[in-house]
Amino acid sequence: MIRVLLAEDQSMVREALAALLSLEGDLEVVAQASRGDEVLAAARAHAVDVALLDIEMPGLSGLDAAAVLRDELPGVKVVILTTFGRPGYLRRAMEAGAHAFLVKDAPAARLADAVRRVLGGERVIDPALAAAALADGVSPLTEREREVLRTAGDGSTNAEIAAALHLSAGTVRNYLSTAIQKTGARNRAEAVRTARDKGWL
Repeated sequence: MIRVLLAEDQSMVREALAALLSLEGDLEVVAQASRGDEVLAAARAHAVDVALLDIEMPGLSGLDAAAVLRDELPGVKVVILTTFGRPGYLRRAMEAGAHAFLVKDAPAARLADAVRRVLGGERVIDPALAAAALADGVSPLTEREREVLRTAGDGSTNAEIAAALHLSAGTVRNYLSTAIQKTGARNRAEAVRTARDKGWL
């Protein structure tokens, strides 16, 4: 029996996925989490084989939770599930140690098949996302530029971003200016939107 952890912050979606997976004779959802920062403890407590992680969760994102599992429980295979088929997410998921990347509207049979395949040592990636990721290329943003853009996303001023990230206002201005240029945007709001749409944040 394959022991599965399901992490998804929307309880209706999580319960529906758990019910669908329980119809498979060789899969058992032994743990569920609604937050990314609950994933490691749940995976440890229930000795899971595979963790299915939504990307967008409170506490820790699915990508960050995947990296924690990679470092702390390398034997656990990670399948990333997302509503948003953004190419940048795929690249970041692979960097975080994910073994599969699927969009949530894939048929349940494909998800169950992906669970079995990653346990057998394969990587499973949605083909349309793989093609889009190759076409889009690597994110041009540095980690610091991503951090500044993420913080700017809620409308924070340069001074507020500087205080939050322990930088000077001038340094923040420089990072924002570079990020705007790299994303081909006209202003910071457009840069944030472009970076989010491509999955770079």
